[in-house]
Amino acid sequence: MTGLVARFGVLGVFLLMVPESACIPVPSEVTLLFSGFAVHQGWMSFPLAVFAATAGNLVGSLLAYALGASGLLMRLRATRSLLRHWARLFELHGARTVFTARLVPLARTFVSLPAGANRVPLIPFIVLTTVGCCLWAAAFVLAGALLGEAWVTFSSTLGRALLVLGVIVIGPSLTNRSRG
Repeated sequence: MTGLVARFGVLGVFLLMVPESACIPVPSEVTLLFSGFAVHQGWMSFPLAVFAATAGNLVGSLLAYALGASGLLMRLRATRSLLRHWARLFELHGARTVFTARLVPLARTFVSLPAGANRVPLIPFIVLTTVGCCLWAAAFVLAGALLGEAWVTFSSTLGRALLVLGVIVIGPSLTNRSRG
């Protein structure tokens, strides 16, 4: 992953962030921390790194949103109860569920599917996705820039911690799915 960013710069950041938001769990933390290291080294600018990450997240999110809106997921028995769980979240919290999920590991990767399936209006979806992804990207690029050479050690530890956090947050909905 870092090789793609090292070779293609901000285009590499964009290319890695598209699948991350299209439900292919490419660890954005590694991509963004390395981008911050590139900022620290002076061969990438902070605004361009954040812009590329946010744009990539938006493109991937729109692809996943379209898949969710297609109705295909409701035809798959394995996803129905999970989508019902997300539908309850959208009923309770509305479109802001998209924004909140963009700041939670794992949830940020998959929220577009239920958002599309629940027909969250497209313009609020785009705005909330953009703002949430921009905050996520800015935080990690900044952390990578501040860490400098230590980003490698930090990204490994942080990646594990965020995975655990994501499982803690998402885990109950997966457990409820099997009961539902």
